[in-house]
Amino acid sequence: MVRGNLTGGKARGGIAAICGVAFLLFGYDQGVLGAVIGLDSFRREFNDPNPTLEGIIAAIYDIGCFLGALLAFVTADYFGRKGSVMWGTWIMVVGTILQTSSTESVQMILSRVVTGIGNGMNTVNVPIWQSESFKSHNRGAMLIIQSALIALGHPLSTFMGLASRQAEPSSFGWRWPIAFQGVFMLLILLGLPFLPESPRWLVHKGRVEEATEVFARLGGRDVNDPATILERDEIVQSVEEEKKLGEATWGEVFTEGPNRNISRVLLGAGPYMMNQWSGINSLAYFLPITFERNLGMTTELSLILAGVLGIQYFFISWLPYFFIEKVGRRKMLMGSAAACSFCMVMIAIMRKVDTVPARWVFVAFTFVFFDVFSLGILPVSWMYASEIMPLRTRNKGVALGVGSHWLSNFVVVFVTPDAIADLEHWLYVIWAVLNASFVPITWLWYPETARRSLEDMDEVFRNERFGLTKTRSPGTRTKEGGDGIIRRDPEADLYQVDTKGSPHS
Repeated sequence: MVRGNLTGGKARGGIAAICGVAFLLFGYDQGVLGAVIGLDSFRREFNDPNPTLEGIIAAIYDIGCFLGALLAFVTADYFGRKGSVMWGTWIMVVGTILQTSSTESVQMILSRVVTGIGNGMNTVNVPIWQSESFKSHNRGAMLIIQSALIALGHPLSTFMGLASRQAEPSSFGWRWPIAFQGVFMLLILLGLPFLPESPRWLVHKGRVEEATEVFARLGGRDVNDPATILERDEIVQSVEEEKKLGEATWGEVFTEGPNRNISRVLLGAGPYMMNQWSGINSLAYFLPITFERNLGMTTELSLILAGVLGIQYFFISWLPYFFIEKVGRRKMLMGSAAACSFCMVMIAIMRKVDTVPARWVFVAFTFVFFDVFSLGILPVSWMYASEIMPLRTRNKGVALGVGSHWLSNFVVVFVTPDAIADLEHWLYVIWAVLNASFVPITWLWYPETARRSLEDMDEVFRNERFGLTKTRSPGTRTKEGGDGIIRRDPEADLYQVDTKGSPHS
């Protein structure tokens, strides 16, 4: 049941807003521990944890996220995309209460697992809900906004930690920044009842009449409008074809077959892993600590620099909104990875030189690294898997992709405190090499998804064998005309639709 009467842009804007808050919460959660772990009140509460325990407290959250990502494929099928986001958020509420009230390391570790489970569920279902509710020509732009909000979460948590530092030596100094994320959870839970479920999921469950109403609501049209009927019939046909083969099993997900399922799982997991193995969270989770322990800065200056970096990161991450559909995912991913590699080379050199000027150059290239990361790897990693998975296996496929993200995140965050101390500049050399490897990998194997519908990508994978991709340019989906009909270029690879809604081969 949906409350209210939001339609058209208001309905789409509502979905985008709630998804945005969920991603803002995700970014805040990633940065908040790094903002408080260096505070005297936190270290005193948990008996001055060593680097290994710091790594466990930070990284165990990602194990929870991994478990939540796997759980999401069950909840998404049973409760729907929107319903799963609601359950994921309630689980995060419980975890946040337990974290805020922690008095020993064991409670903090367990509570971060609980919070992670809820967030893992949301990071699977939010992109799917959004990708299934928006058309191909604006789906990427909406996900750019979500990526920017992830970036905003980092400085928000950092400045929250800086402000609450004034409460030292009271434990309020570290408890309040953790408790504050409950504000985002409240906004999500209040907004969900007014928004529609994914129309594709409704069709998949045989609730075609409800799906038609949702298509009409999202398009701001009547249920009998030709554009609404065309949109619904396209999805119904796709779902019917998939249902003829029965429900997807895990065995099918890991079988190639005519739909190239295992290829899509591997390709979908790739950008998620690139996100983590770029080294972004080796810096992001422990940015104040990196500045403090590597560069000898004060705690206050480290927090200020980390916060300013995060604000710049947020503003730069909006730029792909204006060109990601035109330029495409591939070029942005390759350009971003190449630039990240260069930044890590410079950071490694400055860490090795370790003079006062070199330390400030280290800071400067850290700023640049976050900027170029936000221009490609960040947005593409969160949209690619949901854009290439077929409907029958989308829940399981995206869950596996997000799961690979969280497992990689766990490894990176767990080893970082010790690596900062033991590997020194070689840590950044490793990140540089990994970033460089992403360029040929993307060029050789990743088909372009920009301006292609979810059904278009089914056609791409049916026509290409596993191996080198030939789909290297954006597709030909265009924006709606004044009559609301989506059209293709006359020379498009699939079909064109006229004002009467009749397909032409």
